[in-house]
Amino acid sequence: MKNVIDLFWKRGRIMGEGTILIVEDEKEIGELVRDYLNANGYNVLIATDGEEALSIFKKNHPILVVLDVMLPKRNGIDVCRDIRLDSNVPIIMMSAKKSETDKNIGLGIGADDYIAKPFSPGELVARIKAQLRRYTEFSNVNVSNSNSLLTYQNLTIDEKGYTVTLSGKKIDLSAKEFQLLHFMAKNQGQVFSKEQLFEKIWGYDSYGDMSSVTVYIRKIREKIEVMPSKPKFIETVWGIGYKFNGSSS
Repeated sequence: MKNVIDLFWKRGRIMGEGTILIVEDEKEIGELVRDYLNANGYNVLIATDGEEALSIFKKNHPILVVLDVMLPKRNGIDVCRDIRLDSNVPIIMMSAKKSETDKNIGLGIGADDYIAKPFSPGELVARIKAQLRRYTEFSNVNVSNSNSLLTYQNLTIDEKGYTVTLSGKKIDLSAKEFQLLHFMAKNQGQVFSKEQLFEKIWGYDSYGDMSSVTVYIRKIREKIEVMPSKPKFIETVWGIGYKFNGSSS
């Protein structure tokens, strides 16, 4: 798995510093978002198609990407997949489409959040700040904690290295998948509602969608469970939420 703490994080480019990439083919929307982010202390680059977005990303290493789904040349889904091959920076996808399918596809390929158009620039800025805050908090924990390994049977979670292995094989998790799994494993046996997990991992509850938790739980199960339909590690507690069971056999 790609290390979520990329070089620009190690260099201290966190909230209010570094560059945010806006990928939007409608010039007016891109410039409006840029102006709001500039007012909040962020540097902003704008790309108007998928190919330009990947070129700018590779050259400038932004700390976060706001990515439209419908783009010329290469769509946002493909761009998100390509970014995830090299980096786990936060990605917020946006689209005029409001179907659950579109949102689930975006989250399923590694996006950290999804916002439907039309949206207020203030809401988008709040989501960006929340994503960067969560990444900063997890980065600080990883740097300071020397006892970083959590081991449950054949599953090992390395908090410091942001890696997961199952029976010695490395499991490729996105940043949000890792954060969710690590939090639940560190609190094994404790039952959490979807609302509690969403607030802890996504870092806000005013704008979000609780269905994100269900999507990410499913993706994690597909990667660490022998039988995802009959999970042993992440159990469903009907009517309440989920819990991690590190003693499952």
